[in-house]
Formats: sequence, structure tokens, C-alpha cells
Amino acid sequence: MRPLLRLAYVARRHYKAAAPPTPPKAPKKPQKFSFNGITWEDPYSWMSKVSDKVAMRHMDVYMEQEEKYSEAVMSDSEKLLNKLHFEMASRMPFDLSTPPLRWGPWLYYRRVEEAKPYPILCRRLASLNDDFISHKYPPAGFDFTTGKAIEQKLVDYNLEAERFGGYAYEELSEVSPNHQFLAYTIKPQAERVSNLAWAKDGHALLYVVTDQKMRPYRIYYSLIGSTDEDVLLLEESDESVHINIRHTKDFQYVTVNTFSPTSSKVFLINAAEPLSGLKLVWECDAIAHCTIEHHQGYLYLFTDAPKGGQSVDYHYLLRSLVDDSSSTRKWEEVLVDDPDLIIEDVDFSDKYLALIVREGKKVQLCSVGLPLPFGKGSLKLRKLDLQYLSLPKHVCQISPGPNYDFFSSVTRFIISSPVMPDAVVDYDLATGQWNIIQQQNMLHDRTRILYGKNSASISMESSNSKHSNPVNASFEDDHLWNDLSEFYACEQYEVPSFDGLFIPLTIVFSRNNKTQAKKPGILHGHGAYGELLDKRWRSEVKSLLDRGWVVAYADVRGGGGYGKKWHNDGRRTKKHNSINDYISCAKFLIENDIVHENKLAGWGYSAGGLLVASAINRFPDLFRAAVLKVPFLDATNTLLYPTLPLTAVDYEEFGYPGDHDDFLAIREYSPYDNIRKDVLYPAILVTSSFNTRFGVWEAAKWVARVRDLSIYDPKRPILLNLTTDLVEENRYLQSKESALESTFLIKMMES
Repeated sequence: MRPLLRLAYVARRHYKAAAPPTPPKAPKKPQKFSFNGITWEDPYSWMSKVSDKVAMRHMDVYMEQEEKYSEAVMSDSEKLLNKLHFEMASRMPFDLSTPPLRWGPWLYYRRVEEAKPYPILCRRLASLNDDFISHKYPPAGFDFTTGKAIEQKLVDYNLEAERFGGYAYEELSEVSPNHQFLAYTIKPQAERVSNLAWAKDGHALLYVVTDQKMRPYRIYYSLIGSTDEDVLLLEESDESVHINIRHTKDFQYVTVNTFSPTSSKVFLINAAEPLSGLKLVWECDAIAHCTIEHHQGYLYLFTDAPKGGQSVDYHYLLRSLVDDSSSTRKWEEVLVDDPDLIIEDVDFSDKYLALIVREGKKVQLCSVGLPLPFGKGSLKLRKLDLQYLSLPKHVCQISPGPNYDFFSSVTRFIISSPVMPDAVVDYDLATGQWNIIQQQNMLHDRTRILYGKNSASISMESSNSKHSNPVNASFEDDHLWNDLSEFYACEQYEVPSFDGLFIPLTIVFSRNNKTQAKKPGILHGHGAYGELLDKRWRSEVKSLLDRGWVVAYADVRGGGGYGKKWHNDGRRTKKHNSINDYISCAKFLIENDIVHENKLAGWGYSAGGLLVASAINRFPDLFRAAVLKVPFLDATNTLLYPTLPLTAVDYEEFGYPGDHDDFLAIREYSPYDNIRKDVLYPAILVTSSFNTRFGVWEAAKWVARVRDLSIYDPKRPILLNLTTDLVEENRYLQSKESALESTFLIKMMES
């Protein structure tokens, strides 16, 4: 017995002797700022002075210290980290190739070669039984000896990465309508190309460039093959105005959008004669979303612009004759107003109009035949005229695919759900039949790419089924969609916020662990830019669900999916609504025993990081841990003294410092300026990147200040994890970072 007792004693003595790692202390260099009658002091403003070489040397030293501290804190979790990384990496689709998309005679797709991080853009001929193909393309695209199409590599982004310092972030790529040219841009930087549009049937290219502040302000015309200088078509000297261009789907026109905080305009350029000038076709005295399409002599405008001087809470569709020569162009509404029907997106083909709509909390997909009847009176299309297409249960998002082919009745969509891997679906709007083209099978950790009408596959799972059904098919048999609701439950709640408004809350959990006591949970939030909260199934979530975690999503105000008012009520001076909505959802999870009171974690990405950090400032004891991913944390200084360029959209979202009310609101919600003193904060992992649109100094400043002001507890560390890589473009780094986040959360809940 004595040796065992001795071993136990030594172990205890060793444990007591091991001191927890000490967090680094960033140097303080206090600097005073004054604006709008308010004065404040910032001890870490030196971190954002990227042009100061001395400051940047200090920053490098500090970052090295942060890296060593994070490694020391997480050193005892290496086994769990490796296990989670293996789990998550193994669940990533082995073949990340995109299903081929037919456009004219070609099938376009991207594929990933083994051990290479970036995709290759390719194409091959769809068939030789096409006059267009047989007359123009057989020598380059078809092997007559084998009878097979020859793959053409258009862009290998691995080679591009070698040219651009180790990474290749593609911003834009556009194939010409004659399929002879590809225009693409790599690596975001100042004075870059921000938009592309083809003209003259692919023989000319229009493009927009940005100024040093990354504001799109000039449009150029380039004739392919010409040695002449590119022609400047438009230059916008007003620094508040931004320019955007796009070609209509039939390539007959190029639309030019100019917008500022106080106005929106749309001009039309004849794609056959780009130098003939710009024609104003729409304008309003407000910033508004405006997208124009052309169909058989009519312009269709999809917008959320005010009506009769009054702001509206939805998008609507208007139509006008393209040749309307009256002094005041006449636009008529296509759909009858229906307060229960929100149009989220539209897609045109030569014979059909596809719409993504939301009725209440349910997102749906529908279509209607074109051309629509046009009589002497106003055109009014009723909801009853729409044909609804079948969908599985728990759909949270529908995203349109590229759908380049204007003359095809087959339209591609991505169907998303919290309990189903994304399904790439081709709908034939002429017949209402659907085909699942690609979807990962999480039960076998494999990806299926299936044959469908007007599509082809690169690889195919062992199955004879095409997984196609008519429009009125029953979806009781959800296994056709690789639905996981048999194993993971998805529940919806309406949570009353502080002002009585009900906030949608979605929770997902493993059915095997439903009765488990003291469940840990993670609450996701975003609430900005009117963007949908990402509730899609992600393979890394499975590791937490299978360990008994609850994964929750709070659709707070400021986000998208519930109308324009929902967005407006969570921006600028109303940003506090977003934060309070998130707090209400967090309290609901605990008060209803969905999550244990000391095991709730927050999770926020980008602007969602501001949401979660602000909630922590107000109720730090509500959370046990949090992950802030490339977060926006220093709102006051970033909006007032931007080191990186901001756009009008950013100011419209978070407020204009020059506006007194906006400035007061910014000061009130800014996470960096509202850290509580002498209060115990939750354990927090902050991840950032040198390639994010919010500077790394935001994360570094916030971490340093939280440590400086809050109560220190080694069991609740504040960690800063930085990367120089573009994680979003590298699947290995994605799984590695996700594994680190999950390891941190599990470790903190169990400590």
C-alpha cells in the first residue's frame, strides 16, 4: 500500500506546484480623443497605427506573447484537439468538386485535386448532338477517337496562389456569353476591379475600379484584342457615391447602379453599343436595393425603395417598357401587395420567373410562367398564380445557384436546413420536377453527386436512384434528402424580448441526449446588414451535438429574413435592440432548462462578434464562455478614424459619428468602450486574421483591455488566436480552427 500512497502524494504535490500560465500584458500608451463634446482615453490606440514602424515592432512582440500564452493554456487539451480535428476533417467532403452546371453547350465546374488547397475551374462539352457545338467547338472540346469530351482547365487557383504570395482569393469571375473568354480577379487590394460585365456578345468588357479608399468610382470600357486605351465611361467624384455594374441575364443590357446614403439611381447601357451612353431609368431619394432584369422588351425592377415617400418593409417587383420615352417613366407593380408574403429573391429565365419567398417564418420556392399577360390596365399577379415547389422540412435558407443560362427552364438552388447538409437541387420549372444534384451523406461521411436532367456528375455514390420527384410529391420520406432529423431534433421558439417583441429562436440537439441533465449549449447570433443568420448544418457542429451540446440560433433584429423593418430596428441608434434580443434568448435557454445555467457559450462572427461582446459587457455572468471570430469590437475608433476603408453600407448599419444621436449610440454599444471594471468575465477565445476586413488590432485591443479591467481568473482565460492565412479558402485550416474553438469550449465547460 505504501508505494501507491507515495505515488498519490507525489502527484498531488506536483499538481499544486504547477502554476497556471500568466497572460501577457500589452504596453499602455494612453492617448486622449475628443469628438462631439465627449472626451475619452484609449490606452491601446497605438496598436492600430500600422504606418508606425516602432508601434508595429511592439505589436509583433506582443502577438508572439499571445501565441505562447494560448498554447500554454491549451497544452493539456492536445489529445482532445487532435481527436476533434480528425473528426471534423474526416467529415469534410472528400471530393469538393462542384456539380457541373450547363450553360449553352458547356458544362462548367470546379474540382479540387488531392493534397491541393485551391480549386481548378474547368469545363467540358455537354454533348456533340448540338449544331452549335459541332460547328464551332469539336477540335478543342471533343476527342473523336474516344467519343468523350475533353476537360479544359480554365484557371488553376493553386498556380495563382504561387503568383500571389501563397493564397488565391478569387473575388470575381465571369465567362463571356460567347464562351470564348474568362475575366477574373485575384487578391483584394486598393485600386482594384470591383465589378465586371460583358458587352458586345463577349467582345468587350466593362469593369469598375476603386479608389485608394476602396470606393468603386470609375467605369471603363475595354474592347477585347484592341491596342487602344480603355475608355472611361463614368467617373463619380462625390466620395459618398458608390458604383456597381452587372449585365442582364440575357446580356442585352448592362445596368449601372450609383448609390449614396441619400440617393439611388439605375442607368442602362446598351450592351451592343456600350459607347452610346447611359440612360437613367430609375431613381429615388434614399439608399435602396435595386436590381434590374430585361425580358422581351420589358425592364423588371426588384427593389425595396420607398413608395410615395414612405419607407416599406419588403421588396417588390415593378415592370416598365424598355423603350418608354415619356418624361416620367411608368412603372407598374407586378405582384399584388400581400403583408404575409415577403419576396427575398427573384431569378429570371426566358420563360419563367422563380421567386424565393417567406410567409411568416417559413421560406418557400415558387415559380410563374413568363411572359406575363399585359393588358390595358395595370398588371396584377396574385399569390394564387404562383406555383409552389416541394421542399423538405426545417428549411432555413434557399440560395439561388449561378444559373447563367437564360434559355434553360432548369434552375439550380441550394436548400439549407439546421438538420440537413446543404442540398444542391435542380428544379425544372416547366415540369415541376426536382433532382438532388449534390448532397453530403453525414451518416457515411460521403458526398453524393447524382445525375439529373441537364446536368452531369464527376463521381457517383452507389445508387440507381436519381432522387427526383414531381412537384406535388410527399416529403414524409425525408431520407431522400439525407435529412438527419431522426437523430437530431430541431425546435422553434418565440422568445419575448425586453420590449415584448417575439424573437425567433432555433435549437438543435441530439435525440439521444434529450434527457441529459446540465446540458452545455452555444448560442449563435449576428444581427447586422440585414443578412440571414447562418443556421445551415455544418459538419463541425456534429462533434458538439454528439457530446450532448445544444446548438441554438437567435434571429435578432438587425438581421435578415423578416422584412426591412426587422433590419432597420437593429441598426444605428437601434443597435441596442439586437443586443437585448440576444440577451433575452440567452436567458430563455437557461430559465427553461434547455441549457445549464453555468454552461452557456456565445458565438459571433464579424459583426456578430460585436453582438456577443456587447451582450457579455451587459451580463458577463450569463455566459461561461464565448468565441468571437474575426470580430468588430472597436466601433467608436473604427467608424471615427478608419484605418481600413469603410463603405456607406457600414455607416448605414452602425451609425455616422458626425450624427450626434448616432455617435451617442455608438459609444453606448461599442464593446471596447464598455468593458466592465472589477467584474468576472467568461472565458473567451478571440480569433482574428491579418486578411480580415476588421483589423487584428480590434481583437488585440479588446483582449488587452478586458484583461486590464476585469477580475483575473485562470479558469476563465481570455485568449487571442491569430492567423495570417485566409481560413475560408483552405479546408484544412477550416477544420483546424473549428476544432480549436470546440476544444476551448469543452475545456471551459468542464473546468
